[in-house]
Amino acid sequence: MKERIVVAKFGGTSVADAGQVRKISDIVRSDPARRFIVVSAPGKRFSDDIKVTDLLLDLYEKAKAGEPFAAELRQIKMRFREIINGLGISFPLDEEFEILEQSLRTEPMRDYTASRGEYLTAKIVAKYLGFTFVDPAWCVCFDQDGHLNGPMTSRTMCASLLPLNRAVIAGFYGSDMSGVIHTFERGGSDITGSLAACAVGADLYENWTDVSGLYAADPRIVENPETVSYMSYRELRTLSYMGASVLHSDAVLSASELEIPINIRNTDRPEDAGTMIVRHLPSGVIKNPVTGVSGRKGMSVIQIEKVMVSDGSGFSALMLDILKERALPFEYCLTGIDSITLVIRKDLLDDCKEDLFEEIRETLHPDFIGLRENQSLIAVTGEKATESSDANVRVLEKLTSKGIEISTINQGAGKLNLLIGVPEERYEDAIRAIYEFRQSL
Repeated sequence: MKERIVVAKFGGTSVADAGQVRKISDIVRSDPARRFIVVSAPGKRFSDDIKVTDLLLDLYEKAKAGEPFAAELRQIKMRFREIINGLGISFPLDEEFEILEQSLRTEPMRDYTASRGEYLTAKIVAKYLGFTFVDPAWCVCFDQDGHLNGPMTSRTMCASLLPLNRAVIAGFYGSDMSGVIHTFERGGSDITGSLAACAVGADLYENWTDVSGLYAADPRIVENPETVSYMSYRELRTLSYMGASVLHSDAVLSASELEIPINIRNTDRPEDAGTMIVRHLPSGVIKNPVTGVSGRKGMSVIQIEKVMVSDGSGFSALMLDILKERALPFEYCLTGIDSITLVIRKDLLDDCKEDLFEEIRETLHPDFIGLRENQSLIAVTGEKATESSDANVRVLEKLTSKGIEISTINQGAGKLNLLIGVPEERYEDAIRAIYEFRQSL
């Protein structure tokens, strides 16, 4: 019988200080199947604290500008010194910081500097647990442009991890064939954990953080929202992309391909079951048709009108080509008989707005171009909910009853979620209204 394997990733709050690392030790030792551990860099210990990765990025900017950085380096070193002393272990911290300082003085590299938080944390946690340390620079493979090489990473991680009985892997970074360090975007340790789970054929990927699972709505907006017990991979990706920040949306991809369940857990409350992310619900489990509601502010809506834009003239394709040439991504695009509606992040649009509109006028000769700013985009997510037109109607009726203006509506053919645009000033009201609707089902 195959031995059960669990890959457990611990986020920044879980390694913020020595007390948190001791909790990790208790969690890991409570289940022998937790053989492979992935860690982030130390996060905030209290609300006004600064994450170690942010300190490292500030350190890099100082070094790059040729400014003195001894104070910043000392502050970071002290964070790690406190963890080491609190754990009562011996660790060559001075030697590690001499290497970092030498790099900063000779050729500061942003990704290398940023990665040292995960690197040092993983080495310290491995020392404390008595596990083998695995540097992802050995086995998480990027190309020279900083893009992950998935197939090669799968092979090298498998070769690096499977011969080991127990190991701690640093999250967030890897290297290219020349040994140059590259990082994922922030939150990328989740991706490392998912890659490790796939490489070792894990039975479960645990993601330990500071909440007991994924909430059905933002707890900063909705008081005491329900924790979702089960959700699908697709639902999690949508909610994560739309603002639910418990798990990086890309971390779901690798695990979902191999149907490895993901369990979001709370390091401070390990007795809580958390949220399970699965392909199919276990027999007998019934879930709310609306899994959750999430959203993002800072959107702009562009309305382009021209008689018979869908008559085969290629109007829509030309519009998308304009955006592609400008490397300007959009959240979604709706095409009607006489119009195209684009939802684009305002911060991306601001710097090129006038030039973009001028190019649209010169290329497409529209009858009208309109712009609505300060909009928000809300996703009502559920594998079953949007299969019912009645559910969609009831969501919209709920918003209307609260006097909330709806600027855009979109439901994809996959019927996973309903996307609704509302003014930013009514964003929180809309989230609360939709959550009320969810609880009434």
